[in-house]
Amino acid sequence: MVDFSLKGKIALVTGASYGIGFAIASAYAEAGATIVFNDIRPELVEKGLASYAGLGIKAHGYVCDVTDEAQVQALVAQIEKEVGTIDILVNNAGIIKRIPMHEMKASEFRQVIDVDLNAPFIVSKAVIPSMIRKGGGKIINICSMMSELGRETVSAYAAAKGGLKMLTRNIASEYGEYNIQCNGIGPGYIATPQTAPLRERQPDGSRHPFDSFIVAKTPAARWGTTDDLKGPAVFLASSASDFVNGHILYVDGGILAYIGKQPQ
Repeated sequence: MVDFSLKGKIALVTGASYGIGFAIASAYAEAGATIVFNDIRPELVEKGLASYAGLGIKAHGYVCDVTDEAQVQALVAQIEKEVGTIDILVNNAGIIKRIPMHEMKASEFRQVIDVDLNAPFIVSKAVIPSMIRKGGGKIINICSMMSELGRETVSAYAAAKGGLKMLTRNIASEYGEYNIQCNGIGPGYIATPQTAPLRERQPDGSRHPFDSFIVAKTPAARWGTTDDLKGPAVFLASSASDFVNGHILYVDGGILAYIGKQPQ
């Protein structure tokens, strides 16, 4: 029988006060896991704790900057002392800056790389020793379609997510012998409050141009939802995926497989 249960597991989902991280952590709780999350500001942690409590989930929230190695090492030690050894890590925390490359400051480029690529390295490095001692673990990196494709104004994000894809494969290569599986999830365009303005109807009732663009490029003919990510995330965190390693699972409605409609 295929086992998707996460009962008895402890899952750390970074930046999971809201959005994709919150949806994934909530799915893990439904599957039986104990949820731990962090965010960079106390008010975001409090907001997250209230949201989890509203779903009847007792989560453990901590303030931590995942780009700061000392803070991350202290966080993992505190979680191990107060909750237990981390079985599942989801590197979800991330940022994007939409700036044309020739206008982007090097400091802005570095900030995106720091949060979206260096931080997953730092947090993974912190949890791997305990996973080795325990006899295994799951690391899931939230990649992107920009791990495969380029697009205007997202040079730093695409570079970081491309690097994260290869970090995922290298962790799988280096630690697979310790029964640690490291895989990625590459979300497509997901309907969240942050993308809501791009989906609003125009005054004449027509779709927003970007909304039309995404729907036309997606074989599923719709935006994804955070619920669409729950099943794949549970699969990659469960024993059902014990022989899946170094894989990027794109949850994109088929965009990466599709050349687009022929012009009429």
